[in-house]
Amino acid sequence: MKLTGPWNRERIDEFLESARVPVRVGCRTPADEPWIVSLWFAWDGAVHCATGADADLVDFLAYDDRVSFEVSTNDPPYKGVRGRGQATVSPDEGMERLRSLLERYLGGTDNELGERLLRPDREEVHVRIDPDRLHSWDYTGRMPASPER
Repeated sequence: MKLTGPWNRERIDEFLESARVPVRVGCRTPADEPWIVSLWFAWDGAVHCATGADADLVDFLAYDDRVSFEVSTNDPPYKGVRGRGQATVSPDEGMERLRSLLERYLGGTDNELGERLLRPDREEVHVRIDPDRLHSWDYTGRMPASPER
């Protein structure tokens, strides 16, 4: 895997493992148009997401499994990781991936969104992105932090 930018692999892993913002995934539609979608994710050297089996993204990835992605802070000083790679889609058996993402982002499944997403009649898939390139950036040294709100 090719790494560019100021961070080494250890720092990239640390950032992606601790990030609680969605990953933005770019792909191409069957009409060969660009598309972007934001999804919750987990990182273990690959990006792991969940989405409904009937989501447009599933069809788009069947057309072209090459993707780009970005995870970045929303407030200054801006920093993050972008990359590209190949996505695979597989069933999310027992909605285990979705459950783990609800835990990661909301602290559990016992909430209104969890109840809605974990309905037994809903089919979920696991989207895995295996990166072949990662690029980091960090503007901490040249940008002030956001003022307290």
